[in-house]
Order: sequence, then structure tokens, then C-alpha cells
Amino acid sequence: MAEFKIAVMEGDGIGPEIVAEGIKVLNEIASKFNHRFQYEYVYVGGCAIDRFGEPLPQSEVDKILSCDALFFGSVGGPKWDNLPQDKKPEAGLLGIRKALGAFANLRPAKVFDELIDASTLKPDVIRGIDILVVRELTGGIYFGKPKGIFEENGTKKALNTMVYTYEEIERIVRLAFELARLRGKKLTSVDKANVLDVSQFWRDVVEEVAKDYPDVEYNHMLVDNAAMQLVRNPKQFDVIVTGNIFGDILSDEASMLTGSIGMLPSASIGGRVGMFEPIHGSAPDIAGLGIANPIAQIESAAMMLKYGLKLTKEAETIEKAVDLVLKMGYRTPDIYSEGKRKVNTQQMGDLIAKAIGDVA
Repeated sequence: MAEFKIAVMEGDGIGPEIVAEGIKVLNEIASKFNHRFQYEYVYVGGCAIDRFGEPLPQSEVDKILSCDALFFGSVGGPKWDNLPQDKKPEAGLLGIRKALGAFANLRPAKVFDELIDASTLKPDVIRGIDILVVRELTGGIYFGKPKGIFEENGTKKALNTMVYTYEEIERIVRLAFELARLRGKKLTSVDKANVLDVSQFWRDVVEEVAKDYPDVEYNHMLVDNAAMQLVRNPKQFDVIVTGNIFGDILSDEASMLTGSIGMLPSASIGGRVGMFEPIHGSAPDIAGLGIANPIAQIESAAMMLKYGLKLTKEAETIEKAVDLVLKMGYRTPDIYSEGKRKVNTQQMGDLIAKAIGDVA
């Protein structure tokens, strides 16, 4: 029997609803594979503000760092919109990523054959796509200093600074090459080297690291072109590696190739503890209605098993269970189409948990 301690952050909006379904599936995995998962519930973001008065208390950071992985729901909502920038829920999200040292965000965008019709793009454009976006997570313009809103010479202005060190670029690029080596052996590095000095530096480091991976085909692409190519010809991509802000935007764009942002998980790895979360956010407009799609959270559990706990077979079992339920025609409202069977959040979780036994 393997034992693991998992920090669970339900969070805000739909977070508690979908995290509950992820835990349901994890418990089924534990039962089938004779593991023991111990859960440590923690608070980050809006729920932490309500409980402690701040978005990331040190007590919660300490609890998370004592665990083997962080299973993360969502943060944010209009309730906290009027707080100062450094006191908003999103400050807690950025802070925990920094505290964990999780510098690499992995965001897969894979189209299920059963959901091709859910995408707004033509089936022949998206059929068979399997893209992994590797986003640098702890550097770049979101963390660079100086930053802020201030007045200078009688003029009010705002400033954010894009900063990357050699070490920050080298480690994320090397990880991306390693992942490409395990997949289709193709890597696209996305930057804005025709305008930004930081991007030219990024491109120089890619060229240097690439010498260690002669078996991986690689190319550079400007971010505006990459955004266009993702909707024009997404099949050309295997692994995309890019900086923090470009990765944030492109991974959301890539998610819509699949038909719903509610389908896609993510993994933030590279530090002491990995963080595993859906990319769709807290969706406060549908919180409490029982219609949120829990599949991204459940797929995040699979990524946690694979990348955080090194339980590859168990991760594959979750993926097979999700695929089976979709093949059976069950759909939450965001991916529903005529002729399918509409289910709510809890029912989808029940179906996938039951399917674990069918595919294990």
C-alpha cells in the first residue's frame, strides 16, 4: 500500500462542487489500487480572505509544503473585486505558485473524438490534435519589478516589468525539450523577438539548449503568428514552450479548440510540491447551480497522479474512465449536443467514478 498526503484547496465559485467530484474519483482509485490518500484541506484566495482576512496566510503555505501534492480548485469572484490588488484572491494564487517554486505549467489540449462537434472549428481542423503548452510560471511580467501605479512629474502612470534570468529560461526550455522527447519530438518556442529584448534573450537560450536535444525538431514562432496558427492549423503543434504572459493567453486559446474550457486540466510542477488545477477559473455565474463540468478537475487529478505522485497507471485509468463516460453519451450542459444524455455535476462525477471499476 502506498500512502500520500494531498493538500486540497476547494476555493471559490464552483471550486467546492468540482473538487468534490475529483475527490470522489481519487477515492475510487485508492480503493482499486490499494492506496491511501490523506487529505489536508487548506484555504487560498477568496475563501482564505473570508476566513483569515488575507489571500495567502503563511499557515496555509506551511500545510501545503508538508504534503505530497496540491489539488487545487479555483479562486476569485466579484465579491472581492474592490479589494486592493495585493489583497485580491488572485494574489493568493500567484503567491502560492511562487511559494511552491512550481515554475512550469503544463496545459494539455486534446480533442476527444466524441466532442468534435462541441468545438466552433471545423472537425477536419481539430480532429486528432494533441498539444501540450509548457508555460513558464514564476517569472516574466507578472512578477517583474518595478511595478505599480504612481504619479511622476504630474502625470499618473502604470508600470509592469518583464524580466527573465538565464536560469529561469533554461530550466523551462529544458523541461519542454524533455517532454517533447517523450511525445512527438517536436517543439515550438513562442516569443516576440522582433520587438522585445527579453524575447530575443529567450530565443538565444532556446538555441543553446537545443544543442543537447538533436533528436527533437524545434522552431521559433512569434506570438501573434502562434495565436493565428492555433486556429488555422493546430495539428502542426506538439509541444509549445513560452513565457508567462504569452502562455497564459495561448493556453486559454488552445483550450477552446476542444470545445469547452471546462474540459482542460493543468499541472504546475518543478518545485517542492506540484499544484494541479483546472484552467477555467471559479465561474461564479454558475456556482451552486450544479451544472459545472467537473471533467477538468478530474483530469487534473489524473495529472496529479502522473506528475506529482508518479502513479502513471492510475492516471491512465482516470483518463480511460473519462473517455468511456463520454463515449456512453453523457454530457454536462457546456458540452451537450442534441441526442446526448444531459447530466449535472454530481452525476458526471458518479459516472466517472463508477467507470474506474470498468476500465481498471
